[in-house]
Amino acid sequence: MSSKLIPRKSMSLRTDKTGSIPVVDSSASSLTPSPTDTPTHSASSTSLSSLSSIDAVAEDSKPATKLVDTYGNAFDLPDFTIKQIRDAIPSHCFERSGLRGLLYVARDMACLALTFCLFFRYVTPTNVPSTPLRVVLWTIYTFIQGLFGTGLWVLAHECGHQSFSPSKTLNDTVGWICHSALLVPYFSWKLSHGKHHKATGHLERDMVFVPRRREQYASSIGRMAHELSELMEDSPIMTALYLFQQQVGGWICYLTTNVTGHNYHERQREGRGKGKKNGPFGGVNHFNPSSPLYEAKDAKLILLSDLGLFIAGSVLVWLGQRFGWSNVFVWYFAPYLWVNHWLVAITYLQHTDPTLPHYELETWNFTRGAAATIDRDFGFIGRHLFHGIIETHVLHHYVSTIPFYHADEATEAIKPIMGNHYRVSDQVGPLGFLRSLWVNSRTCQWIEPNQEAQGEGKGVLFYRNRNGLGISPQVMSKTDGEGKKTTGMVVGVDSDNE
Repeated sequence: MSSKLIPRKSMSLRTDKTGSIPVVDSSASSLTPSPTDTPTHSASSTSLSSLSSIDAVAEDSKPATKLVDTYGNAFDLPDFTIKQIRDAIPSHCFERSGLRGLLYVARDMACLALTFCLFFRYVTPTNVPSTPLRVVLWTIYTFIQGLFGTGLWVLAHECGHQSFSPSKTLNDTVGWICHSALLVPYFSWKLSHGKHHKATGHLERDMVFVPRRREQYASSIGRMAHELSELMEDSPIMTALYLFQQQVGGWICYLTTNVTGHNYHERQREGRGKGKKNGPFGGVNHFNPSSPLYEAKDAKLILLSDLGLFIAGSVLVWLGQRFGWSNVFVWYFAPYLWVNHWLVAITYLQHTDPTLPHYELETWNFTRGAAATIDRDFGFIGRHLFHGIIETHVLHHYVSTIPFYHADEATEAIKPIMGNHYRVSDQVGPLGFLRSLWVNSRTCQWIEPNQEAQGEGKGVLFYRNRNGLGISPQVMSKTDGEGKKTTGMVVGVDSDNE
């Protein structure tokens, strides 16, 4: 799998060292240092506001060594500004329509209701005497409802970013109702998701799919860091088991244990993270007002999210008692698992790719982090059922208040500004999307810096793996692999709790 990068100058395709993966030669990009421009204010609480001076990078802090991604493509730090991004977008793309948003909600809810009514009315023992055939048809039902449910999830996501309408009250009301119906704690998710947008690609502050460092990956498989370059590749069965666990349980584990989120909770500025860690019974979740993911002022919103879940859960209990739990499983919980699958797959592939960098504290800024995302093309399902969340994610990380129906136009407007830092996968359609899920899970196992990187380049890390895909991992001595410490960070206005 490869990713197309939109170049400032012409670029040629080549293959990586394995000879099987086409990659892009982007060596013509600029080495201009990063800007010191201050981001312009956004109406969204989850986009550009409250950014600190960490976005300013010194003029003389250029990487002293050529950096390369997982496939060996040359990489240079982004050299454009957020002001350039916003100025390039036509003004009408920022316009939000509550009526238009509500019509999309009505459409998705109508699709859910109509699908249920059709199957409930016609897929019965009387109309379909064959039990195996009924099983097949109801399985198709769960898949279809999962697609429509994911679309509704995306619209609630729009509400969380205030891109649904100009009214915060309408946004939060619609978002709370829709997400609660899908067993999502709306405000709890909204707060943590906003911090993800403020710290995308930051290894110590990002909130979702923070990749493991070499030492962490080695520890997870019972090895030392220096041994990774000597290990045999993972079997396809192991990759399949990993993906199954991620796709079935990933979303629930994220809500309950903060899996894939950062684990620096001791730095929470109110002190509520002391002694708390990601994992079961670690005290970090999306349901407890005292979780270090939030501040004391957020308690009412967390409880309101819990109330929404309680109401939805009560309705499901009544339905289970009234119609039987096997029916409720088919009608609701199986489609719910499909929604979780699509949500995890979409988010994973938006932020996990062999071409994407991740940054240490000293090298990260908002512009660089927002560029560390990738667009993909999921075809009709992505554009019409999932409301373009897969196809326009890069733009979304720069200006999250632009509604999805203007995102395609805004994406085209920012491509010339981003140049070869705009990334889009060349794997298109549902099959290409699923292939990327497989390939990336084998290619993107841990991150490490380029071996001879200096200056700012030391703080740019790319994926490596033990499966012979792309550049081989560094060969380390036993001494090199022991006693490594991660970079520290001072907590202030720029912490996770902005």
